Amino acid sequence: MDNTGGVARAKVRSRLGDHGNVVFRGAPLDGWRDAYHLMLTMPLPAFMGVMAGSYFLINLFFAGLYFLDPDGIAQARPGYFWDDFFFSVQTLGTLGYGTLAPKTLYTNIIVTCEVFVALFNLGVAAGLLFARISRPTARIMFSNLAVVTAMNGEPTFMLRAANRRRNLVLEAEVTLTLVEDVTTDEGDVLRRFRQLTPVRRRTPLFFLTWQIMHVITPESPLHGETAESLAKRNAEILVILRGLDETFVADIHARASYLPHEIIWDRRFADILQLQEDGTRVVDLGRFDDLDERPAPCPAVSPQP
Repeated sequence: MDNTGGVARAKVRSRLGDHGNVVFRGAPLDGWRDAYHLMLTMPLPAFMGVMAGSYFLINLFFAGLYFLDPDGIAQARPGYFWDDFFFSVQTLGTLGYGTLAPKTLYTNIIVTCEVFVALFNLGVAAGLLFARISRPTARIMFSNLAVVTAMNGEPTFMLRAANRRRNLVLEAEVTLTLVEDVTTDEGDVLRRFRQLTPVRRRTPLFFLTWQIMHVITPESPLHGETAESLAKRNAEILVILRGLDETFVADIHARASYLPHEIIWDRRFADILQLQEDGTRVVDLGRFDDLDERPAPCPAVSPQP
């Protein structure tokens, strides 16, 4: 156990929903059926790279077809591939500079096919780009750590959330779930989901910050737990926050999770809200993850029988 109240970090398992180190075997290949989802979820540099690569390959393919007819393009140098390539670029983009033009029946047929492909290429590219840009996203930040400290004389699990945008999230709602391994009487290990009741499940307006709390009563799934006991069962506390974005008028959601070593016991968060003399509220997000230097004694949690 380290000095922050968590377990050693030498071996940290993946979080719930993180497929980064998960290998799937035996699943059928989806092929192109899920390409749309892949294009929407890949990082923007990768998306731009795929679109640029596809554009280059389409032009390369049609340039090869034009190259088969050396005299098919007016004012193009026979046997010079790059004249065919840039003619394909002009055709695909419907530029029409007037310097290069199709001359033979074969080339006109290829031009017709390429213009048809260009219509689909433009539609798909514009649709994907619009879908990526217009998709509502949440700019909600969660504290890197959670704490267990005393609140009104009772041990309470706490974490912080903040809206990084200067707009309102309406009818925001939060759920807390304890995910842990359980062993059945037959020796099978299963993942169990147990709900943690927040002190305030929903708020009509989420604008500044939200201190999400769960009181550890005798009925709470966290009653009697310690960092060590949670680590033994590969426990994780999952947080899901959802609401209606006032700007986009669309539902948004954000999630976070806390492993046992990220839950600090007997400490409290540092204060980040200040009220100036003119009545202005100041939210210091630079201290969002800071803990109060003063230890906060937490009442002992009765051990489970």
